Parts: sequence; structure tokens; C-alpha cells
Amino acid sequence: MSYEESMPAAPPERLAKNSVGLAHIVFFVVAAAAPLTAVVGASPAAFAFGNGAGVPGAFVLAGILYLLFSVGFTAMSRHVGGAGAFYTYITQGIGKPAGVGGALMALVTYNAVQIAVYALFGVFMAGAVEPLGLAFPWWVWSFAALVVVLICGQRNISFSGAILGVCMIAEILILLLLDLGILFTGGGPEGFTATSFTPAAVLAPGLGVALVFVIGSFIGFEATAIFAEEAENPEKTIPRATYVAVMLITLFYAFSTWAIVQFYGPSAVQKTAESGLETFYFNAAGAVLGAWSVDVMNVLLITSLFACVLSFHNTINRYFFALGREGLVLRALGKVHAKHGSPHVAGIAQSATAALILLGFVVGGADPYAVVFSWMSALAVIGILAVQALVSVAVILFFRRNATGHGVWTTTIAPALGLLGLVGSLWLVISNLSLLSGSDSPIVASFPYLMALVGFLGAAFAVQLSKSQPELYASLGKVFE
Repeated sequence: MSYEESMPAAPPERLAKNSVGLAHIVFFVVAAAAPLTAVVGASPAAFAFGNGAGVPGAFVLAGILYLLFSVGFTAMSRHVGGAGAFYTYITQGIGKPAGVGGALMALVTYNAVQIAVYALFGVFMAGAVEPLGLAFPWWVWSFAALVVVLICGQRNISFSGAILGVCMIAEILILLLLDLGILFTGGGPEGFTATSFTPAAVLAPGLGVALVFVIGSFIGFEATAIFAEEAENPEKTIPRATYVAVMLITLFYAFSTWAIVQFYGPSAVQKTAESGLETFYFNAAGAVLGAWSVDVMNVLLITSLFACVLSFHNTINRYFFALGREGLVLRALGKVHAKHGSPHVAGIAQSATAALILLGFVVGGADPYAVVFSWMSALAVIGILAVQALVSVAVILFFRRNATGHGVWTTTIAPALGLLGLVGSLWLVISNLSLLSGSDSPIVASFPYLMALVGFLGAAFAVQLSKSQPELYASLGKVFE
């Protein structure tokens, strides 16, 4: 009898408890961050257009920012919980209108990420199989991935966690082989240096641009709290998983980007990245490890994207589930699978939404990389920073109203510092939006206003609900307590 068959049936409106442990949750967060995609895909642009050799230090700065954010975030997780994650935090910290607005912003954000990754998966998959005689358009592979992700998401959460674990370990291993290969071969023309972590390099002109790409590499951070209802011993597991995930992502990104700086040399790394963003890491891998590593890296880049989109699928499912259980959308979305304890109805609705959006881009003839991936990624970075800033405010307000025994560092100072960093990062992203998206389109320029409008409409809906259905409004946020 399998693990899933031996599990008791989940209650009709509760996700399966004790389904995921510390390792599974860390896998979800790191898989959503997509290490290989972030390092091989995003960091070359940070090197080329940002602060050059100081990129590893920029990853450290981002890690410190999210560790500060985690202090209040994890402390509050001991007092609120459930699949609503940021929605629940904002509702109980700031208020119901802000919570609903934040939930809609989060939904837009994560759907944007998912659409972006589906498009990129299609592009890489089409390129990988074309030499084998399978010349299909990119969107065929995107929709195929969507179906497979839907099937995986219908199963118990531990099933997805196992898949993500395998994918994550494989992509981390190939990058570690490259990093260690660079170390064992003595680095590059300038030897080994700590230049990348000096203030002069990190704070060099272009830091703001680098942070745009670096911050985007941390998206998926929320996955720790969103699985609280399904976690084993969530009071301890969620905080530990959060810190482990942030530290793992930060150290791995900083180490991998530092190693590539050593290979090319601090004085040459920026110009090298400018001359070939796509080949920046592959050339290094071929020179250090051999031609085989380039092929392996290409394959693992595809599995990295699949793991990323599977992780976000599970995250969005639980937002839809949370809103359905609250009664803010169709209550059917708040149902769970009798056997697997998964939000299966929410999964179908979420996948159908993603399919319709993808279909719209396909019918419109949008370029999968220059438009679908780049535009949706830019929208997602704006959204996640805005929602995380709201959560920081919610943490401060929550602890001001509730005496919980935590110290002032936990309840006020760290969240306030995190808030300042997030607002500063959001300003940098908006200021460099055309560079991040690769477009000067008025549509892209409207993204900050679009995200603000989504939040406002969500809040206005909640206010209207307080008048039309006061009993439902009064229960918002309490279903997770």
C-alpha cells in the first residue's frame, strides 16, 4: 500500500494535515526560485547592465533584506496560519479590505510568474527537441507542461514535493560542479579575489539595476507560509523552513556568481556578459567541465522551469482555495480531494485561467520571450514587492495590537527595516522597468498603476461586501485561525 493510499481522508474543507515536512517546504521555495534559471538566465543580465563584479554582493544584500523580512514574518506565523498566507497576514494585521486587495495582487503576481515560466519552458523545449525532428511551436510544449502540472497538482502535496526535490538537487549539483571546477582549476586570469564583496564593487554604479534582477530571483518566498495548514508541526517547521530557504538561496546564488567572476576575472566579467548573455555560463561550463556539461545544463534548465511552474501552481491553488473557503469566490474552489487532500477544484480553475491567458498571447502572435516572459516577469516583480511591503506593515500593526511576548526587534525594528528595503527595491524596479522588461511599451509602463488598481478594486469589493453581506465580511480571515 502506498503512502497516499494509507492516508486518512481529509475533512471536506481542510487540506491534508502533516503532509509536508521541513525538506518538502524548502524544496517548494527553492524550486520556485529556480536556481539554474536564476543563475544562468537572470544573473548574466545583472552582470552586463548592473554593477558587474559586484553582483555576488548584491545577492548578499537581497538575502539580508529577506532575512530581516523573515524575522517578523515567521514570528507572526506562530499566531496566524492557513493556506491564505499573505492574505491572512494582511487581513489580520491591516484589515479585511487590505487583505482582499493584497490577495488579488498576489493572485495577479503568481499567475504572471506562471505564464512567464510556461512561455520560457515552451521556448527551451522547442529548441531542445527540434534537432530530433520534433518541430512544434513553443506553445504546444507550454500547454503540454500545463496539463502535466495540473495532474501533479491534483495529487497529495508530498507528491509534488518529491518531484521538486529531485529537480532542485539535479540543478544545484550541475552548478556546484561548475563552481567547484572553477575553484579546483585555479580560477581565471586574475586568480581568486574577494573583490565582489567589497563596498566599492557592490555599491558601484548599476547596483540598482542589478538588484532588479537579483530581487526577482527570490520570488517564491511565500511558499513557506502558504503550506502551514499541511505542514508537520507548523509552529516550528514554517520558521525553520523560511530561514533555511532564504539562507540556501542567498549562499548558493552568491557563491555561484562569485565563482563565475573568478573564471572571467573581475575586470572582464561585465564586458563578457554584455557580449553574450545566452552563452555566459555555457561557455564557462564547456571550458571547465567539458562539452557534456553544456548538454546536461540545457536539459536541467528545462526541468528547472518545470519545477518552478509546478511550485507556483501549488501556491496559486492554495490562494484560490483560501478565497473559495472564505466565500469571496465560488465556494467550490474551497473543496479538497477526498483521497489526496489537495485543492483539486482550485487546481482545475487555476489551470484553466492560465490556459486562457496563454491562448490569448498565442492568438495575438506575441513573442514568447520578448513579450510573454519579459513582460509577465516585470509585472510579477512589481507585484511581489508591493505585497511583501504590505505584509511588513501588517506584521508591525499586528504586534502593536497583540501582546505576544516577542521583543521589539522582532515586532518592530526588523519588520521596519525590511519594509524600507522592500519599498526601496520597488522604487528601483519601477525606475528600471523598461530594462527589466526589455520594452518601452506604454502597456509595460502602466504595470505599477495596474497593480495598484488591482489592490484598490479588491479593497473596494471588501468594503461593498461589508454592506451587502455583513456576516460574510465579519468572518473574513477567521476561517484560518
